[in-house]
Amino acid sequence: MIFVMFIFMILNFTYNFRDYGIKNIDNKAVVLAKTIEHSLTNQMLNDVIDKREIFLKQLEDLPNINKIWLTRQQKVIELYGNGLNNQTIKDEIDKRVLNTGISEKHLNESLFSNSTYRITIPYKATSTGAIDCMACHTNAKEGDTLGAISIIFPIDDVKQTGITTIINTTIIALVLIIAIGFLINYLISPFLMLFDSIKKVMGKAQNGDYSKRIEPSKNKEAQDVSLWINVLLEKLQTALDNIDSKISIFLSAEETKTKDPLINAENIIDRISAIYKFRKTIEHDEEIGDIYKRLAFIIKSNLNVENINILEANTKNGKLNYVYVDKKDFCDIKNVACRADKTNEIVDSSQFEDICTSCKVKDSNYLCIPYSISNDLDLIISIYPNNSSEIPALRENINFIKDYVEASKTVIISYKLMEILKENAITDPLTKLYNRKHLEDQMPKITAQANRASISFGILMLDIDHFKMVNDTYGHDIGDIAIKRIATTLKENTRNSDIIVRFGGEEFLVLLYNCKEENLIETSEKIRIEFSQQKIPAGDDIISKTISIGTSMFPQDNKDLLKCIKYSDTALYEAKNTGRNKTVRYTNILNKKETN
Repeated sequence: MIFVMFIFMILNFTYNFRDYGIKNIDNKAVVLAKTIEHSLTNQMLNDVIDKREIFLKQLEDLPNINKIWLTRQQKVIELYGNGLNNQTIKDEIDKRVLNTGISEKHLNESLFSNSTYRITIPYKATSTGAIDCMACHTNAKEGDTLGAISIIFPIDDVKQTGITTIINTTIIALVLIIAIGFLINYLISPFLMLFDSIKKVMGKAQNGDYSKRIEPSKNKEAQDVSLWINVLLEKLQTALDNIDSKISIFLSAEETKTKDPLINAENIIDRISAIYKFRKTIEHDEEIGDIYKRLAFIIKSNLNVENINILEANTKNGKLNYVYVDKKDFCDIKNVACRADKTNEIVDSSQFEDICTSCKVKDSNYLCIPYSISNDLDLIISIYPNNSSEIPALRENINFIKDYVEASKTVIISYKLMEILKENAITDPLTKLYNRKHLEDQMPKITAQANRASISFGILMLDIDHFKMVNDTYGHDIGDIAIKRIATTLKENTRNSDIIVRFGGEEFLVLLYNCKEENLIETSEKIRIEFSQQKIPAGDDIISKTISIGTSMFPQDNKDLLKCIKYSDTALYEAKNTGRNKTVRYTNILNKKETN
């Protein structure tokens, strides 16, 4: 490109210099021709025109003039003849100038031979001013061409000067271009190389490769720029590597969806942010069921599924129970063990027909994923897609689900611990029955329920007969066995809606929900007889014990639940005082009897 510009510059300079030289010669030629014209006119006025040859010869002897001649028009020849040296038409140029009255200029140019410049100007008749040509040339009119003056100039010296100037200029320009090229190479080339290196490095970075670095340059400024960019890329690469190496602390390993680690880092931050928001939200949920609802919502909305069930598995007792059911429960967990819980592996319905016998819905598609929450608790998340073709995509998102389960772990464990604490606070540790505190907490609810729905409660207060003798004779361990036996008997002979309370020591209280009068004594007797038939091991002996029971009805006997409990307690003491191993229904007579 620079070479082309150089050639163009030289050609343009040559053309302009030649044009300038020609114009300079032309101006001189015109001046000389006009001077000759005026000189000849003066000679005619002074009547010395016959001396013109001497004048013209002197002019020819001047340097840079090859030849000068005069040419007469035919009208002049008719009056004065051919003149000296036969001043007739020499060539076509003379002829055209005489005929047209217009000056002509001709350049005879050759690079390696002589070059000349010719000018031929007309000599016209005029009668204006002091000169009256028609006074002598009677056959001429105003403006007629009387003759022509021709001059030939050598221009070899101008040509040589031009060639020398062009050569010198070319050499100077070439030297200047070389100097500029060297300067560009020295000053600009490092930056061009820097830009090229930046382009390559940024091209790699655009495709996710931040390991490339800009090549060092000899130029200090370019070195500084490359150093700054390389340091920036190094920091970026180090940060991305650290994120990639430490992300397992927060998230499960997941196959990267793009080759650009910067975009992957952005996606990771988005995932962590979403999980953090989820975690902060569930920390303030009042019930553990709300946590499972939110977990199900996250899975459904992100995995585009409609049906999800979540089960809790107690690893100690092997019990399973649903904690979230979307549309329906698909599994018969009461009668058939859950395969995912039993094997602690993912169960995929697309792997084998009827792979899990617990699933009671024929031809259903499912993906059951077990997660360990603690040593005592597992979660099984069962996803039910509409088509088996959706299962591979779901399997790819198992780590996504795991991240949210991991975020939920500590919160779930915290809620479970709170439940255990609450349970321990209201549960008797020996019998696992409710304790007296729970009864006190539930009394307002029971009273409100009875008043609102007109529901009756049968109240049983019972006590093991001669229990102190068991402890004294066989020890407290045997006494504890007897306590557990009566607790078991009460559980087996009451409903889930009934409330069983260890009231204190060997004394128990039972609240029979929605109980009728005729069922009160019937249930009491059933419990009494059932317990009396129990065989309690006492070392090498087998013993049996009996219980005494006092009963009352709430709110029939009194609108105050606490007073009804006292009525049952009064009836219990009546049973003990009248022979034990019996059931006594409270009446007002017992109250009067106790007062006396």
